[in-house]
Amino acid sequence: MVPGMTPVFCTIVPPHVLDQLARAEDPRLSGPARRTLQRDAFERTQRRLTTVIGAAAVAPPTGAESGKPNRTIYDARHRTTLPGKKVRAEGEEPGRDATVNRAYAGLGATYELFLTAFARDSIDGSGLPLDATVHYEEDYNNAFWNGEQMVFGDGDGEIFLDFTIPVDVIGHELAHGVTQYTANLAYFGQSGALNESLSDVFGSLIKQYTLGQTATEADWLIGAGLLAPRVTGTALRSMKEPGTAYDDDVLGKDPQPATMDDYVHTGRDNGGVHINSGIPNHAFYLAATALGGHAWERAGRVWYDVLTGGELHEDALFTDFATLTVKAARARYGEGDELTAVSKAWEQVGVRTL
Repeated sequence: MVPGMTPVFCTIVPPHVLDQLARAEDPRLSGPARRTLQRDAFERTQRRLTTVIGAAAVAPPTGAESGKPNRTIYDARHRTTLPGKKVRAEGEEPGRDATVNRAYAGLGATYELFLTAFARDSIDGSGLPLDATVHYEEDYNNAFWNGEQMVFGDGDGEIFLDFTIPVDVIGHELAHGVTQYTANLAYFGQSGALNESLSDVFGSLIKQYTLGQTATEADWLIGAGLLAPRVTGTALRSMKEPGTAYDDDVLGKDPQPATMDDYVHTGRDNGGVHINSGIPNHAFYLAATALGGHAWERAGRVWYDVLTGGELHEDALFTDFATLTVKAARARYGEGDELTAVSKAWEQVGVRTL
């Protein structure tokens, strides 16, 4: 971790979802949720302590080839010691473990999108090795980026399935690393919601790129395929229709707002970072679908320009980010369709630009 960066521990499943599960009467649901919450709290604390002590930044190995991914997959064997046993290195053939293979492929898909669409060589822009650990803990209901590597749980099989199944979950967490190395957005309130939204945006773009989809063809769901069959829902979040991803007897209803009219004021979840991220998520969806074509080519380019341009402050509010996207659209594309689409998208979700 680079000195001066904010301590990073970002999970794909929001704590409010796990809190809801932890209150379930069925111990098959509440037990894994409680253990996951406890584990997340421990990892979060360890991350802060590691940052205070001063962890060394991870550097590309000597002789690493520029413009090529450098992936290593480890197996925790249902323990919590990281990184675990090395099971697949860059260039090695797939093995029998589908989880290992999916993690390897997902890291590669993320690397490819950032390199091809944005000329970014890995998470830090300088060929950072991509490490991931699978089979973490027992029935662990989450995946996280801890500032240095990806970690995937297998899920409890009752509510969540294997966290390597959706490629956008892998992309989402790695995109937290991109934010860490660029704007370093504070993980609280609106800046934290922007941090989460940017990960959803790039996670969705990675899925769309992998599937060769246009903005119109994409489902704009985050975590589709992650929920077990018993759950009434399609995904963790919807960028197209925030608040509609699930409505389940156990999980409750998706709380994400689509516009500022329904902005949620809360002290939970670091000020609602996983909740209010629905607003900038929806703005990106509106801009991308208004422009059509591949979302990473124009709308994605504007969002990436803002994230990496050096003007986005760590404590940015929605209006700050929106204003910078309008500025970036004008700088890159002039007074054309891109500027109109971006400006109108923020207007539709109720975020004003300066």
